[in-house]
Amino acid sequence: MGWSTREVAQLAGTTLRTVRHYHEIGLLDEPERLSNGYKVYRTEHLVRLLQIRRLTGLGFSLTTIAAMQEGSEHLEAALEAVDAELTATITRLQEAREEIVKLRRRPVPTDLPFDISAAATEARLSPADRSLFAVLSHVIGDDNTQHWRALLQDYERDDVADEFDALPPDADEETREQLARRMFPQMIALSGKHPTPPRTVENAVLGRHAATAAMINALRDLYNPAQLDVFVRIWNQQGSSETSRQGFVPE
Repeated sequence: MGWSTREVAQLAGTTLRTVRHYHEIGLLDEPERLSNGYKVYRTEHLVRLLQIRRLTGLGFSLTTIAAMQEGSEHLEAALEAVDAELTATITRLQEAREEIVKLRRRPVPTDLPFDISAAATEARLSPADRSLFAVLSHVIGDDNTQHWRALLQDYERDDVADEFDALPPDADEETREQLARRMFPQMIALSGKHPTPPRTVENAVLGRHAATAAMINALRDLYNPAQLDVFVRIWNQQGSSETSRQGFVPE
């Protein structure tokens, strides 16, 4: 006596499709067939299925389980790798739980990590500015939360910010130039006090070119042509200011 594929799957707490998949990738030996062509699974197959289920429950991938069949020397390396993955997972889950606790105490928009979102809310950022921060903080690196929170805490929203948010796409040259000049002092003060953190191997999720492209695309999506022109004027002013400070040599 033995079990059919469906019966052994039910006994092992898995599915018919999963059993067939294990056969396809060589993780489970094929059982013998009766004269009528039906497979007959024995206790060894059930035990193997239970073993696979237990190992996947511990965090082992099917590839790792397959490698472990090759010899006991693979076991220690596999255990060490899975333990490292579980440690990282536990850390992520603990951080997630901490953020959930914060959100329950103080509900804020979830478009940004809690600390940045709370600071952005207090700073009364526009929807476009919030979205830009979401992209910026991501491509620079999630471990720079303290930097972005400190920058936002020092940001002071004023009438100039309201004018920028309401700037029509066909604003004339003089309006854009005057707005850029009025926005420049606070932006240069913020960038001076909170310079953009370096993108290191550990915190950069994208390559430099991909990160730059993402920021350019975000700017184009979030701001109209007149607002983008104001940004360009501010950056040009900032570049000129830095050049005059660092590169000026009196005759």
